[in-house]
Amino acid sequence: MTQAPTFPAHGKSTDGWPFWSILVIDDEPGMRNFLVKTLTPRCQSVLEAGSAEEGASLLRNHHVDLIILDIALPGQNGVNWLKDLREQGFSGQVILITAFADLDTAIEALRAGASDFILKPFRVPQILNAVRHCYESARLARENFVLRHTLSSSQGSGNGLVGRSNAITLLSQTLRRVAAVNSTVLLQGESGTGKELVARALHALSPRAQGPFVPVNCASMSPELIERELFGHAKGAFTGATKARDGLFYYAQGGTLFLDEVAELPLPLQATLLRALEDLRIRPLGSEQLLPVDVRIIAATNRSLQEEVAAGRFRKDLYYRLQVVEITLPPLREHKEDIPDLVQHFMAQLAPVLGASPLEITSAEMDYLMQYDWPGNARELRNLIERSLILGSLNVSALYSMDKPMDSAAGRRSAPPATTDLHTLEKQHIRTILDSVQGDKTQAAQLLGISRRTLERRCAEWALS
Repeated sequence: MTQAPTFPAHGKSTDGWPFWSILVIDDEPGMRNFLVKTLTPRCQSVLEAGSAEEGASLLRNHHVDLIILDIALPGQNGVNWLKDLREQGFSGQVILITAFADLDTAIEALRAGASDFILKPFRVPQILNAVRHCYESARLARENFVLRHTLSSSQGSGNGLVGRSNAITLLSQTLRRVAAVNSTVLLQGESGTGKELVARALHALSPRAQGPFVPVNCASMSPELIERELFGHAKGAFTGATKARDGLFYYAQGGTLFLDEVAELPLPLQATLLRALEDLRIRPLGSEQLLPVDVRIIAATNRSLQEEVAAGRFRKDLYYRLQVVEITLPPLREHKEDIPDLVQHFMAQLAPVLGASPLEITSAEMDYLMQYDWPGNARELRNLIERSLILGSLNVSALYSMDKPMDSAAGRRSAPPATTDLHTLEKQHIRTILDSVQGDKTQAAQLLGISRRTLERRCAEWALS
């Protein structure tokens, strides 16, 4: 077998068997033939070798998920070779088989890194159950890793693809069309427009929905770390690499890899990523092995990649490789008619989590929300609703802050509407908060989400004590 294997989108064959590459190593041709015939109809591919040396040669050129390994081999025995494999960084499953074994041998095999241990002669159900057991162990390990990574890296989506505006309706229609294909997608939009949520929606609507969704924030890691995170590394690849580790490309097999803030990738890593996307193979750091991958790439950025290319900060060839399908997410100020729906969505989403009662939003308050420019987009609205649920009333002061930075998109500060309602609402809210903390302005400022200096300026303006 010389070609990289292909994987179905869901990571399993249609009858529920693991869609794996299996290597059978046994010096008995009859046993190899039995195992190959038994496993070939159920798995992706089955390779065979008559010795550890032949097996090592196959591993240099092929990705293998499971090795079925005889202990009694010519030359180096299976247990010793397994120890060497683990030292070299092989992280796949291994089933050891032997006709001669005692308890000490079994213990040694498990300590060497075997996943299972079977005595010859064995029947078909025994080997099939062992393969299933190995697959489930690997699946659970992968799912646990993805879950831990997602929880540790996620910034919290919460930008709900909610609304009935023309902009959101068109976006939803586009996502359904794009989700059906396997093409790379580039999401562009301002910060807070919900790029990760759109990526998750694309994954959920796609044939890969049963596979993992693995988000990666390219801006949150150093260049050295992100390369190891994406592609994995071999033992000894760098100082402190005491054992091999699989990368996020591996854990996203059969699913979707979401590269958030892709414009932050350094140029050398951009070249490595381009090669992986074009060849559908990755090389772990410090390894000589090329591993086939089957992932869908969704990239996102709040910058113009065209401008980044022109400035020499982003590779043109990678840009063209990523923007097979390009989707631009609209800022909230361009579909303000969705604000009431978003408010209700966030209220329903956050109130149970916070143990708070949903707030009644008055028409005057909603008018203010509709007039605000929302430079932070749906994320800013969500944060406002969260703070307001905690405080028990709409926290308009968090928006009406003179300390807010300039809106980068509009090139100006978001000014509050010049209405009596706003000033009245804010004054009443600040007075309520001050009363609740017995006039402690430091604590009040923290609750309001503004600086103490801003609070003192408001108090002086309105003669509040």
